[in-house]
Amino acid sequence: MSKPKVAFFDFACCEGCQLQVANMGESLLDVLGAIDVVEFREVMSEKWDQDFDVAIVEGSITTPHAIEKIKKIRERCKVLIAYGSCATIGGVNGMKNNFPLDKIREEVYGKDYKYFETVETRAVPQVVKVDYLVHGCPVYIPEFVNVLKAVLAGLPYQVPDHAVCVECKLNENVCVYEKGVTCLGPVTKAGCNSWCINNGNICYGCRGMVTNPNENGAKDVIEKYNVPMNLVRNKMNMYNQCREIDQSEQKKR
Repeated sequence: MSKPKVAFFDFACCEGCQLQVANMGESLLDVLGAIDVVEFREVMSEKWDQDFDVAIVEGSITTPHAIEKIKKIRERCKVLIAYGSCATIGGVNGMKNNFPLDKIREEVYGKDYKYFETVETRAVPQVVKVDYLVHGCPVYIPEFVNVLKAVLAGLPYQVPDHAVCVECKLNENVCVYEKGVTCLGPVTKAGCNSWCINNGNICYGCRGMVTNPNENGAKDVIEKYNVPMNLVRNKMNMYNQCREIDQSEQKKR
């Protein structure tokens, strides 16, 4: 039986998630043994005319051209995976949505800004139907591999909808609030095995907000540690300025 043909594409992003995949080490060999990669600009020449079964898309949608291209990709593939925060929830590019588009264009391109088209930043699921999501900035490789296995087996993958704090407790981490640092773990979707906190950092909310955050619990934490609300808002603004599409809305696309 022939291997499924897989193509990687990128839009507005730093390509860090593609680099994360390219640096998988020995586990990359296992992945490559199960699929046939026909497009992956990070590691091979572009072959946009190739046929493919699975499209793996990084980056947010920020231009009319990008809208057209992602729609063509959706038409040509059987399965579309959005991976990385830029693709799944808009990511840091979403901060553009805090300002008038013309102001942003002028800031970037100067007096000739009118020659450069742009649109409000959108996550991939806000433009086309997406079958699988791999959140994170960059993606957490064990989760990416699990999603890929689910795709190959024809099984669903449900992104955990509980807080990163759950994983943090399981990993026996000392809460960073106890160290006087603000963290978005209490309201951010799990699935990364509290990767950042395990390595001495904080949670920046790159996986998007849980569907039903424990608002009262979050307020208690904020009040207990005297955290200014504007600081919390600014941290949430970094990744979460594009409204996330839920599964019911996805089915309409």
